[in-house]
Amino acid sequence: MKYVFNYTFILFILISSQFSKAQTYSPCDSLATKETRWLFSSMQRLVDAGVMIGHHDDLAYGVGWRFDPNRSDIKSVSGDYPSVYGWDLAKIEHDSTKDINGIPFALQKKLVEQVYARGGINTFCWHMDNPANGKTAWDTSIQTIKELIPGGAHHQDYVNNLDKAAKYLKSLKGPEGEPIPVLYRPFHELTGNWFWWCKNTSSADDFKTLWRFTIDYLRNTKKLHNLLIVYSVADFNSEADFMVRYPGDSYVDFIGFDNYCYKSIPYYQKNLDKRLALLDVIGTKHHKLACLAETGYEGIPVADWWTKTLLATISKHKTSYLLLWRNANTHHFYAPYPGQLSFDDFKQFSESPQTMFQKRLTPLAVYGKLMDGR
Repeated sequence: MKYVFNYTFILFILISSQFSKAQTYSPCDSLATKETRWLFSSMQRLVDAGVMIGHHDDLAYGVGWRFDPNRSDIKSVSGDYPSVYGWDLAKIEHDSTKDINGIPFALQKKLVEQVYARGGINTFCWHMDNPANGKTAWDTSIQTIKELIPGGAHHQDYVNNLDKAAKYLKSLKGPEGEPIPVLYRPFHELTGNWFWWCKNTSSADDFKTLWRFTIDYLRNTKKLHNLLIVYSVADFNSEADFMVRYPGDSYVDFIGFDNYCYKSIPYYQKNLDKRLALLDVIGTKHHKLACLAETGYEGIPVADWWTKTLLATISKHKTSYLLLWRNANTHHFYAPYPGQLSFDDFKQFSESPQTMFQKRLTPLAVYGKLMDGR
């Protein structure tokens, strides 16, 4: 990787100031690393430049391929990589060499470093297996969270899991040994009813306690200061709904939600528009960036879904980024691939000034230094 230091800061300020002149705010971690602070400030300044488009596991596999170097379904269609790249920590709690989707953690680490090298943004979720009984993340048979908070019967089991994740996250380094900034999205879809951390398996107070303990432990005990924290819910219909389990401004940098399109496009579009509008208000009030943390239409059976549904809705709001879910196979995919029905429309979507892919992002030096763009 090569850095271009001459005039980098001046260049970034000149470029980004054309997009947003609003005041920027510091990360909720007062000890955040220099690169992490730059990233958070950059993403605030660029919020009017277009929504950053992301894809989960984008570089690891796609429809009809797996672990091919430099390959990406997004790139095969648009000619460009996404600007945000999603990953999962799941199975690291068991000392597994592979994540929940079969990606070796050694390979995942290399891909995260590649993303950073080209000036892209990495985000992690964690489908952690239930620490209280060893079942999957989708186990809701017990009231788990009360067992994991300090004083709970399985608190130490949970801490052991955090230790393993922290060791891995700490290993993600840039070429000068700097910690790579990560958008960390714990307990995603927390207002649903399908994970052990959801609203049906805990009280709001216990959930907030676990969230605060988790972030405090990673920051203060494990000394991870390269994390920007994403609070991402499922369904909500009002500001009050969204805030019921909110752990506080000192523990959150991004606010978002997961929202998928099913058979009724009008229903999806109506809810997406309403919820993004609510985030516009909440984000301004709490000085947080808004995101669409997961979205997509499985199989994309509508040729013009990207421009007529998704772009038409997100372009009306101040959304920092959105993340499309993964391309596992010909039945379970959320981004197009060559020959797929929505190929042409996605290409048009990617060329819109209201979306941002990697080539537009790299020159903007979001980490405070220009990367080599590879």
